[in-house]
Amino acid sequence: MNVTYLTQDGYAKLHEKLDYLVRVRRKEIAKMLEHARSFGDLSENAEYDTAKHEQRMNEIQISELAVKLSSARVIGDGEIAGDKVYFGATVKLLDLNSNEELEYTLVSEDEADFFQNKISVSSPVGKGLLGKAENDTVKIEVPAGILNYRIIQITR
Repeated sequence: MNVTYLTQDGYAKLHEKLDYLVRVRRKEIAKMLEHARSFGDLSENAEYDTAKHEQRMNEIQISELAVKLSSARVIGDGEIAGDKVYFGATVKLLDLNSNEELEYTLVSEDEADFFQNKISVSSPVGKGLLGKAENDTVKIEVPAGILNYRIIQITR
C-alpha cells in the first residue's frame, strides 16, 4: 500500500469530505432513489438511472478517500528541517522576470489548490523548489517557458 503524505490541515479536510459523503451525500442519494422509484417502471426511468450513477460515483469517492486516509502519514512541521524547501514549507519567492513576490506552500497532490497558493510537491514548480535553501536562485522549466525565482524566505 502506498503511503499518502498529508499536512494536518489536509488530513482534516479529507476526513471532513469523507464524513460528508458518508453521512450527508448517501442520504441525499437515497432520497433521490426513493423519489425515482415512485415513478414506476425502472427499466426506462432516467431519474433512477441518474440516481444509481450518483450512488456509484459517491461510493467510489468514499472508497478512494478511505484508502488514502488509512494509508496517510501526517507530517508535522517539527519532522522536517526548516532550512530547505520540503513538504509543508511555505516559500516566499521573487520572480526574477517580473520582480513580483509570490508565496506558495508545498503540499501533496490531494491538498494542492492553486487559488490558496498550495502547490503539489510533484508539480514542476514544486519539484524545482524541493531541497533548495534561502537565497538560492532556481530555474524551473514549465510548459509556458522558464521560470526564474530567488528564494526569499522559507517558513513552516
